[in-house]
Amino acid sequence: MDDPRLSGVAAQAFDEATSAGQRIYVPSICIVEATYLIEKGRISEQAFFAFESVVADPDSPIRLIELTFAIAKAVRKVSREAIPDMPDRIITATAIALGLPLITCDSKIRASGVTTIW
Repeated sequence: MDDPRLSGVAAQAFDEATSAGQRIYVPSICIVEATYLIEKGRISEQAFFAFESVVADPDSPIRLIELTFAIAKAVRKVSREAIPDMPDRIITATAIALGLPLITCDSKIRASGVTTIW
């Protein structure tokens, strides 16, 4: 969504995925996290509503991925010592379960050994 905080490498990964017709999966727990960030004043409701409209668009490459049993099992592969925050562990486990890289600036996730892009 053209956020200046997004790294050039991450923006390029998004652009390349959409150009290639690939899906971009967003763990559903990110919606919960977005609500929390709105409440804390760290993101605007308008940004959330813009994201919501993108996800609702059937032609959008962005898809929400629900928490599945496979993802729940993959949480066990994410060290609680390395990533203590449960939502971050679920997000990381989603990438592991799907076998996809995770676009994140979170230093704990990036240091955890999961394949990340930033």
